[in-house]
Parts: sequence; C-alpha cells; structure tokens
Amino acid sequence: MRRLSRLVGIAFLALSALGLVAGYGGALHPAGDSLALLRLPLALICALLALALRWPRRLVWPVGAVALASLVGLAMTKLPQPEGEGIVIQHRNLWVWNPVSDEMEAELRDSGADVVTLSEVAPRNEALLARLGDLYPYQHYCPGRWGQAVLSRFPGTGNTLCSEGRGIAAMQVDGPEGPFWVAGIHLHWPWPHEQADQVEDLMPYLEQMEGPVIVGGDFNMVPWSHAVRRIARATRTARVGPLFPTIYPGGIPLPIDYILAPGPGTAWRRPQVGSDHFGVQARVSLSEQQG
Repeated sequence: MRRLSRLVGIAFLALSALGLVAGYGGALHPAGDSLALLRLPLALICALLALALRWPRRLVWPVGAVALASLVGLAMTKLPQPEGEGIVIQHRNLWVWNPVSDEMEAELRDSGADVVTLSEVAPRNEALLARLGDLYPYQHYCPGRWGQAVLSRFPGTGNTLCSEGRGIAAMQVDGPEGPFWVAGIHLHWPWPHEQADQVEDLMPYLEQMEGPVIVGGDFNMVPWSHAVRRIARATRTARVGPLFPTIYPGGIPLPIDYILAPGPGTAWRRPQVGSDHFGVQARVSLSEQQG
C-alpha cells in the first residue's frame, strides 16, 4: 500500500511539474497561458510533494528550483509599488446585465478618477455614459454586444480607435503634461477559446498609439501570461501593482483586471456596484519606468 501511494504521489508530482513548466510556454502554444492560470497551485503542489516524497537530490533540486522560482515571482506581484504622480484611472467591467443605478453613478463620481475605461457597456447600462457627461464630457464609445467606452475629464485630441468586435476602445486625450492615450481592453477567455487570436488581431491597433499609453482592462488572464506581456510590450507599459483578485468564479480568486502604465503607480480595488467584477483604480505616472 505504501509503495502504491508513493507511485501515485510520484505520478501526481510529475504531472504537476509538467503543467508548471508548460505554463511558461504561452509563446509556443496558447495552452501554455491557460496553464499559467494554475501557476500558484501547481508550484505549491510541486514544492510540497518534492519534500514529502524524499526523492534523490538529483530529482528534487530541479523540481524544487522551478517551484521556488515560481512562488517567489508570484509573491513579488503582491508587493506595493512606488506611488505614481499625475493621472488617476479607474477600470471597470460593468457586466452586461447590470442596470444603471444611483450607486454606480455615485461610485464613479466619488472615485476622483481623471479617466475611466469601461467594459461590457450594453443597452441595460449605456445610459450611464450620458449621466456622467457633466463630469466626463469627453467620451469615446465603441458599441456592440460587449461594448467598451473611455471617459475623460481631459479634452480629446480627436484620435480614437475601435477594434472590430470585442477588443479595444482607445482615445487620445490632452492631459496636463501633453497628449496620451487611454485604452480599454476586454479579452476573450484563453485557450481553448480565442484569446490568442484576438491578441494577434489587436496588435495593429496597439501599434498605432504613439506616445504614452495607459491601459485599463478585463484581460481574462493573469498578468504573467504571454498574451498580456505582448500587450504590455506593444504599448510600452507595465502592470501597476500590487496584484489582487477582481472576480471569484466558483469562489476561485482570479486577478484578471488591472492597469498597465508607462511609469510607476499604485493600484487599489474598488467595489463591485452590481457587477461580477471589482473595479480597479490606480494613480500612475506617464514617464517611463527606469530599469
């Protein structure tokens, strides 16, 4: 019985280690990004089983090193970052079935955000745009089943982008330090769904945005994935931390909504206000991060 238990443990460890390593392979196949969602539990399983099974060192060390590196990398995403100065942005997935409410309007009015990116703007809630017109007179709305919008206190320059279908809504605004782009992104679920193809289709839009870019998004993916890293490289941005869960499907905490910016900044979570997602707000700098 003990031998059988050990064999089962070894098989489980081997599969977990394989899944952990494959989760770094999103550039080779989009299934890697799907496995990246499981990086934390897989790393913990590998670390604990490698110790419990008392493998020979030549087998434990490689598995343990990969697991430890993964855990350290994940722990660093929780660390606060230097506080940015300048632009306050809020991103919010409204949820298509979420009706307009006084509470939702009050949340955005009280947030102090200079710019707002909204996902899942739909007939049930699109009246929110008009209700906020006095506070955010400069608006860019890309309608559709999964509509997206950008709202701004700052005047628009006239440059805007809408992707074909769900994906990106972007508007260039004239801020206190000059023009910058505000982009809202909403990705599909990862493989076996079409997230990788969607990111590929978004590249021409992202590459059109010259100068500083701030991105607020429901990425439906963790920030260490290949898909999100492609978006960050194309927009010359990095995620603003710390990282925190923004949705709990089936009680599972997932950090899939966040802000990308060219300079340092600090993010915090905002209430759901009838949505299935928490909002994310950040204060960021437009100057590029050093190093």
